[in-house]
Amino acid sequence: MIYCASEKIVKIIHLKTNHIVNPLGFALEKPTFSWIVEDTPNTVQTAAQVFISFDADFEQIIFDSGKIDGFGIDSLAYRPPITLKPRTRYFWKVHVWGETESAESDTAWFETSKMDENWQAEWITPDCEDNSIHPILYHYFELPAQVVAARVYICGLGLYHFELNGKKVSDEYLTPYCNAYDQWIQYQTFDITDQLTVGSNLISVMLGNGWYKGRYGANGGSVGFYGDRFALICEMHITLENGQELIVVTDPSWKAHHSPVIQSDIFDGETYDARIEKSVQSSSEAFGVKPIQIDILRLEARRSLPVCINEEIKPVALIHTPAGETVLDMGQNITGWLRFKTSAPPGTRIHLQFGEVLQEGNFFRDNLRTAKAEYIYIADGHATVAEPYFTFYGFRYVKISGWVGEINLDDFTGCVVYSQMDSIGEIETSNEKVNQLFKNAMWGQKGNFLDIPTDCPQRDERLGWTGDIQIFAGTACFNMDTSAFFSKYLYDLAKEQAKLGGAVPYIVPMSNLSRSGSSAWGDAATVVPWNVYEFYGDIGILEQQFESMCAWVDYIKQVDDSSGGKRLWTEGFHFGDWLALDGSDPISPRRGGTPEDFISSAFYCYSARLVAKAAAALGKTEQLDAYERLSAEVKAAIQKEYFTPNGRLAIPTQTGYLLTLFMDLAPDAYLERVKDDLLTRLNTDNIHLRTGFVGTPYLCRVLSNIGANDLAYKLLLNEDYPSWLYAVNLGATTIWERWNSLNPDGSISSTGMNSLNHYAYGSIVEWMYRDMCGLNPCSGEDGVTGFRHAKIAPKPDKLLQWAKARYHSAAGTYESGWHIDEAGRLTLEITIPFNASATVVLPDAYTNEILINGHKLREGVQIENSVELTLGAGGYKIEYPFLENDMQVQLEDSSPAAI
Repeated sequence: MIYCASEKIVKIIHLKTNHIVNPLGFALEKPTFSWIVEDTPNTVQTAAQVFISFDADFEQIIFDSGKIDGFGIDSLAYRPPITLKPRTRYFWKVHVWGETESAESDTAWFETSKMDENWQAEWITPDCEDNSIHPILYHYFELPAQVVAARVYICGLGLYHFELNGKKVSDEYLTPYCNAYDQWIQYQTFDITDQLTVGSNLISVMLGNGWYKGRYGANGGSVGFYGDRFALICEMHITLENGQELIVVTDPSWKAHHSPVIQSDIFDGETYDARIEKSVQSSSEAFGVKPIQIDILRLEARRSLPVCINEEIKPVALIHTPAGETVLDMGQNITGWLRFKTSAPPGTRIHLQFGEVLQEGNFFRDNLRTAKAEYIYIADGHATVAEPYFTFYGFRYVKISGWVGEINLDDFTGCVVYSQMDSIGEIETSNEKVNQLFKNAMWGQKGNFLDIPTDCPQRDERLGWTGDIQIFAGTACFNMDTSAFFSKYLYDLAKEQAKLGGAVPYIVPMSNLSRSGSSAWGDAATVVPWNVYEFYGDIGILEQQFESMCAWVDYIKQVDDSSGGKRLWTEGFHFGDWLALDGSDPISPRRGGTPEDFISSAFYCYSARLVAKAAAALGKTEQLDAYERLSAEVKAAIQKEYFTPNGRLAIPTQTGYLLTLFMDLAPDAYLERVKDDLLTRLNTDNIHLRTGFVGTPYLCRVLSNIGANDLAYKLLLNEDYPSWLYAVNLGATTIWERWNSLNPDGSISSTGMNSLNHYAYGSIVEWMYRDMCGLNPCSGEDGVTGFRHAKIAPKPDKLLQWAKARYHSAAGTYESGWHIDEAGRLTLEITIPFNASATVVLPDAYTNEILINGHKLREGVQIENSVELTLGAGGYKIEYPFLENDMQVQLEDSSPAAI
């Protein structure tokens, strides 16, 4: 039965090309369109039609799909069969029909890059012996007529700040972003039509060190790992109203000028001397430029999403510390920088230092290790608004030195900087501490999704650790639209992997750490692309990454074959269950107590299975058979090696049991024993987690799905150490790296490796979406992904009164929430979007007790103590007795797996 909401005006929204709104100059080998239909009483798409044109009025249509009935045009990922031209804007729109009405979208567009066109510009560098001097490269040019269209194709190394006629171009920062520069270098495309004028024009590009040239990488970083000279390439294509076409390029005729940025570094910060003229009107201090040899073939169209100031916050307090310091409290641990107004006298040196926590009421930054994380502004006496150009900080607190006069909080703004992604997930519960935990995970994602998924944004690291994102990818896909973000990261991963014979590096980009091949870390190559496919429904990510996925599993198999071919992974260095609390090895206590060969073999099996699934989705039957067979062989070897004849798992750790259950490694005959042994293990551990990076993502998910949902809630709601809410109680506003980053008295537990913004343990949020609120994408095995069909299976518990989630999926908005009243009656409220459906599983329910939208349920399948329904688009209110049924079930079945 379908119950529809009141009629509204049909809307077609979120039109994206390759999961980006109106992308300009991105890599678009195969344009893929997506959109969402909402505010309609209709439930299914009966037909759709897509138009593509050279003009916004659709008078020059180059593609018309025709009206295609049914689902022939998929709103998740429609790929029109067109051939693209370089430097061309295409306009597109879609018309969608439902059962009784139809609608046409607004116009969207995408514009291609230079594609395979040759560059007419050349790389240039300042003709200066001192490579540390930050330059502004500039050029004057004349335009004899009004501009009707202009584009610039540009890349500056390390980072560039680009102005035309004294005004910043675009709202992006830290271009050209962070990637494996030795493999490929991104250039950006900007529309500069409105910034050019008839007559003289000035283009100026200020360069900073950044990831390319500055101190960056592992173990405190290396200076100039990718390059030791500033460089710029720029090509402007300008069309005038008289039909004339001009091209302005970088060449030796350009000039250079000293920049007011006199020092910049990702780790250490920036020094800006406002007394050095940023304007290049005077040529008296100019010096020349010269060509520099950088392989032009490494230039590729951008894949990185724009990094922007997406939010701004104001400080909540001005603190005068016991040590006599002046400190701003932003009230939230963020990534970005501080913008401030000043009219300080000439030569005043304003010094900002950034930290995450106070200690004994004083400013503290020792956990940043060698990162100076500072901003120095030397005033010129003029009123100005100051902020850095070429760095960012992870911070809540800012120590201010050298300020002249009284401090006014209104003069300071925290700029929150991360890659431009839609926030698409929301969770709220009856427990404010759980709500804060969710917010902490979301802030952790914002703070660490600055072009690459970093481990932390503040200390001398900020690296794209593969293990961290493998753990967090599911949560990330729920919280934000990460499809394009992950596509770029995985492209980089495959580039780096190709240098290593299939092994996946610990960090991407590798920078100065060329080590690779750890289980759970390298498995990002399989887990992340499968997550992206499952959540967003675009097979393009599997097409892009399939070779990489295979190469990773083939690498593991090669290691296995070279050590005897036992179908176990027992060789090499592995991080283990990183930072687990059950480690007893005094040499490597951080790796936890679960043997690394077991973890590695488990992921060997799991990744081979994911590659088989990807092969099935891509129609690659040969690879499907090969990797299915390999996964089965590894599973059999694990059962032989790690299970006793009586079915006892020889790895009696929480993570050992969790991997076995989540990755389906146990013999069928012993499955119940493994479940029982996990519960026994938890009881031995006083119902407290002991897991690290590997086990934590699966902890509550496994418990909720083996009949121990109450223990999952108990673990969620524990407030003493170790637990998620322990950090919340100590004032955390992001997720910590360690379960005890701070001691109960608020003192920091260590400084050597202790980030207070480290998203990995925020993976609990995936359980909150999937199990607490019950929202799950289809598995993808039957080709239905992207939440076109969902499994909605909430698992309430009396420890919370209510919980609700809203998820703006690729198919539309889902809502799933529940409430338990004082009488023990459960109310579920569910929304399923247009052209979608869901299998709804009602826990502890019986068909004769259920009301749906005020009517007795007439359809539903009783499966043990749950009821399963299949529902189409619409809104549903489902009510039935819950706690009474739950108690009855517990009385009837008192086995550990049921309690």
